[in-house]
Amino acid sequence: MVAAAKGTKMTLSDGNQIPVFGLGTWKSKPGEVKNAVKFALLEAGYRHIDCALVYQNEDEVGQALKEVFGSGSLKREDVFITSKCWNSYHSRAKVTEACKLSLKNLGLDYLDLYLIHFPVGVQEGGSMFPEDAEGKMIRSDVDYLETWKGMEDVHKAGLSKSIGISNFNSEQIKRILDNCEIKPVTNQIEVHPYLTQEPLIDFCLKNGIAVTAYSPLGSPDRPWAKPEDPSLLDDPKIKEIAKKHGKTSAQVLLRYANQRGLIVIPKSVTPTRIAENIDIFDFELAPEEIATINSFNRNWRAVAFNTYAGHPYHPFTIPF
Repeated sequence: MVAAAKGTKMTLSDGNQIPVFGLGTWKSKPGEVKNAVKFALLEAGYRHIDCALVYQNEDEVGQALKEVFGSGSLKREDVFITSKCWNSYHSRAKVTEACKLSLKNLGLDYLDLYLIHFPVGVQEGGSMFPEDAEGKMIRSDVDYLETWKGMEDVHKAGLSKSIGISNFNSEQIKRILDNCEIKPVTNQIEVHPYLTQEPLIDFCLKNGIAVTAYSPLGSPDRPWAKPEDPSLLDDPKIKEIAKKHGKTSAQVLLRYANQRGLIVIPKSVTPTRIAENIDIFDFELAPEEIATINSFNRNWRAVAFNTYAGHPYHPFTIPF
């Protein structure tokens, strides 16, 4: 049984369309992600899967896609697939190598969207997380402008229909826009009520760059979470809004992102939650509810990338 696709699509600046709701696969363990992808596509109406080489589960996502497409229930062109170029593949030629590796793992001929995962480069040719004897990350000095040239190569070769960025700040985006042949169509960034990102989102939209929100629920299952960290899902005001609409806290948070004009990609491997997450298109948050949720902002990051502190291209060193 294939559910009808839910939600709507957004037209990117290059004319390609992206479903505004997708399934994230970060932290989805091997043995779980295959069934999650199959359920999302065949039962819950998803048409957008967000992947990355560094998640180290693209081969299993590929198995799911092979079974879904092989069943005849959906065709390749029915599903929007995103992947990302990791930090250890930042030199120009390595970008194409990384993209082809993701395509091989996913069992695909092309991606719909390929992103630079992070502006920071690390040592190439070995581990994805290269460390010195003291356990510190080994950086590379590859300029992300060179990486972007590699992304343009990927696009010109037909390996990805659209190209974009992730975790870039406004100054880095401006530098790409001033030096590119093909403009990035999206910036994928952490967005939730504790990190509303209003200035960066405004900057992106003014420059024709769509914004995808990752960790829209505050990434409660992040491995480094501390007991004292704030919890969006347990916030009394969120719960109160959810109760009023007959929805869950997660659905309110996802609808909040959707009503802000963002693409949203919550991760889950639990069928009930996968189905629940996308069931957000039958209610609307009032302007005063949006204003209440906006007021939660405290510029708190669930994913701070502290291991890259001190790198000249670390993006979180300026306000936006």
